[in-house]
Amino acid sequence: MLLTAIKVLRSALIPIALLLSGCSGMRVIDSQVNSFAPQAVAPGSSYQFERLPSQLANPAHQARLEKLAEQALAKVGLRRQNNALLSVQVTAVQRQENTVNQGGVGIGWGLGWVFGNGAISVGSRGGMFPWVETQTSYWRQVSLIIRNASGAVVFESHASHDGIWSDSDAVLAAMLDAALQGFPTPPAGVRRVNIEIPR
Repeated sequence: MLLTAIKVLRSALIPIALLLSGCSGMRVIDSQVNSFAPQAVAPGSSYQFERLPSQLANPAHQARLEKLAEQALAKVGLRRQNNALLSVQVTAVQRQENTVNQGGVGIGWGLGWVFGNGAISVGSRGGMFPWVETQTSYWRQVSLIIRNASGAVVFESHASHDGIWSDSDAVLAAMLDAALQGFPTPPAGVRRVNIEIPR
């Protein structure tokens, strides 16, 4: 009986090990993007960041977000410069949600083991890995708004993503790249943009 239980446990752990070993390489950050370009922005234009009053309350956080935006804007040919004619507002919102999985984990839902009366039984009395039964997901949205010297919006883009990755800076950087895809004349309407980044 003990030998049978060990064999069943081993056969359940092998696919999990293979799954974990395949978790290297790249990951895809898929964002829903909606962009608007009412006026053309000349390639090589310079810009400066403009902060909302609420963003002034947490300057360190906003500076980090602006650094990520600066890298994304440089990829589309815009450069940061003091007293530039264009101004850029960048915002980011994040929500975190914890979901409890009542049915166990992955392969062999509810597979577990119970010790009692000198015997081991394998069945559906509990999760094999109870610490993985809570899944955390993150919903994020980034927005970029570019205005000209008169304050008119010349470009606006929003990107949202829902996923399991907790490393906000890497995910936000990919989302900003997605928000600027097609700049300065992005496609109309909501679209899905996939950006690959390292794991």
